[in-house]
Amino acid sequence: MGNGMANDVALPQAATRNGLVHNFKDDVYGLTLGVMFIAIGLYMLKLAGMITGGVAGMALLLSYQVDLPIGVLFILTNLPFMLFCYARMGLPFTLKTLIVNIALAAASQIVPHLQTVTYIHPLFAALVGGTFIGMGVLSLARHNASVGGTGVVTLWLQARFAINAGKTQMLLDLLLFALSLSLLPAPLLFWSALSALAMNAMLMNWHKPGRYQG
Repeated sequence: MGNGMANDVALPQAATRNGLVHNFKDDVYGLTLGVMFIAIGLYMLKLAGMITGGVAGMALLLSYQVDLPIGVLFILTNLPFMLFCYARMGLPFTLKTLIVNIALAAASQIVPHLQTVTYIHPLFAALVGGTFIGMGVLSLARHNASVGGTGVVTLWLQARFAINAGKTQMLLDLLLFALSLSLLPAPLLFWSALSALAMNAMLMNWHKPGRYQG
């Protein structure tokens, strides 16, 4: 079943008809950029005490409750989704997603040692951090990978039923924020919602079926 669904959801397949496909070098570069963007975005939101949407928001929320590195929590949160990833997205997508998760866990540990931020305004953290994560997720999707979590579900729904990934992700994020009502102060929850909006705006505007051809 996993391999049977792969052709429905492998995003670069749409480009094959035009003779434009990513080679190995393209994939490495695209996945590396995606991991870098997400790691920096997570760092900014973590400094501000916020969460965001998707699996990134789940990991951030857990990081305020459990004394474990956010990279480790990112992988642990993703484990239940990996079975769905393999069953619906196929082995190549799942392997890339696993590699991305491991790289992101490492990058999340490294980034705080490469820069020192003494103050970050919540508005800046929300807009820029959320946008960075959205850019990272978009870069991964362009190269047939994801960070896993709910992103796997939204990408599959878009590829299989042409349901916009950003809109679906927004609905799932509403559920996450509803669960966070008792765990985060209202002001931080507001800024967190803004970060999720910034993140999903990237997908809603730039990740539309048939638009990408390379």
